[in-house]
Amino acid sequence: MVVDVDSIRSFFSQGQDCLLTDPQAPAMHQLLVAALEKGAIRAAERLEDGTWQTNAWVKQAILCGFRRTSLVEMPGPGFPMFDKTAYPPRHFGPEDAVRLVPGGTAVRRGAHIARGVVLMPPAYVNVGAYVDEGTMVDSHALVGSCAQIGKRVHLSAGAQIGGVLEPAGARPVIVEDEAFVGGLVGLFEGIVVRKRAVLASGVVITGSTVIYDLVNGCELRQEVPEGAVVVPGSRPAAGEYARAHGLQLAAPCIVKYRDDKTDAATALEQALR
Repeated sequence: MVVDVDSIRSFFSQGQDCLLTDPQAPAMHQLLVAALEKGAIRAAERLEDGTWQTNAWVKQAILCGFRRTSLVEMPGPGFPMFDKTAYPPRHFGPEDAVRLVPGGTAVRRGAHIARGVVLMPPAYVNVGAYVDEGTMVDSHALVGSCAQIGKRVHLSAGAQIGGVLEPAGARPVIVEDEAFVGGLVGLFEGIVVRKRAVLASGVVITGSTVIYDLVNGCELRQEVPEGAVVVPGSRPAAGEYARAHGLQLAAPCIVKYRDDKTDAATALEQALR
């Protein structure tokens, strides 16, 4: 299928009120969903200089689908589900080359799942998300709306990759190629994890979290550098009350940058493919 991205962008760049009554909206919505699943349209794109550009019009188009459709009962495994008709569960075939392991995983329409992706149960991938080739989404992991996940990423059990649709211009969470996201890691508010970074189990990073780089002696925000190995840490809370009670605040720390030993420790996933 040839995707006319310019036509889709032009249509959904109209005001939201016009789209709700435009007779072309249902057909254009189907083209949008197909383009998102194909990966021809993305909520965010990496530019040549390494920065990420948010495509606000894509998120506006996704939101339009919610606004112009109604709530209906959908058949489910043993019990009914209720959702807007714009983004029902997505179905795969052998030609998609996606390992959707039995056990309760759900992928919403409008999510791109590339060839070679492994989805362990139960996992959830929301609309607008982009999951690239060879990535593993482990049990109880969430890939939120419009999150961008690179090639050969491992999202370990319980990892939470936050989603964002509003405001439309907000950057989604981005995890670049070959990053390793440990169990119960939480990434939210547009944080960028650069390629080959390793996040140890339990690390939580938001857009305002201070990341302490113990290797280079500096503080970072909104981005985990390429190859950084991040572990949970803590720092004393400020104020007399905090000192009197020995209170600490979470402080993710970069303790090293990835090397051969780190690569060996994260290589187990290859055997699972």
